[in-house]
Amino acid sequence: MKLFIFDHCPFCMKAKMVAGIKKLPVEFVYLQNDDVNARIEKVGANMVPILEKNDGSYMAESLDIARYLDEHDHHPIIEKSTHEEEISEWLNAARPLFAKLTFSRWTQLDLPEFARPEAITWFTEKKEEFIEMSFEQALTNSNEYINALNPLLVNANFITLPSEKGNQITWDDINFFPFIRNLTVVKGLDFPPHLKNYLEEISDLTGVHLFFDVAV
Repeated sequence: MKLFIFDHCPFCMKAKMVAGIKKLPVEFVYLQNDDVNARIEKVGANMVPILEKNDGSYMAESLDIARYLDEHDHHPIIEKSTHEEEISEWLNAARPLFAKLTFSRWTQLDLPEFARPEAITWFTEKKEEFIEMSFEQALTNSNEYINALNPLLVNANFITLPSEKGNQITWDDINFFPFIRNLTVVKGLDFPPHLKNYLEEISDLTGVHLFFDVAV
């Protein structure tokens, strides 16, 4: 199987987490960010992740792919959710800050989806329009957004470490970790010890790397 993804895409990481923790023989293929046709020709829409199954057919929608990867061998291991409401509320509160803090930083890293200058230009134009400011302005305003987000990180106290539940992960983790993981690209955010331990434990279990070492 092949999984077509972007490294900075939290929805892609939902699928990659399952493939990683189950140690499935999945090939990860990083598409160029501006190569819209590569997505449309597979699933008829500009979206990732995309799974190419062993029979050559394609599948879209991150949670559908994650569930397929967990269940297709008839030995699912991802445990049921218990904090869906808390996670949804937390993400809704934090989401306005995510884009302003992360979008302007992705193109400064050596990510595979930005290997071509055209990919960087395409992403920059689209995302500056989305956040209604230039990346330069978003970076300039970083301290404002960081100060607003730090208290929310402290309030993410509904999570349970994998080590506290037999090194298992749940659908809560699938839905929460990828977004918190993306925030590790932001230098200056104050991750409480429990949340940092959570990130590191999930990363070790799934093989989905963090961005602390290259944070901007």
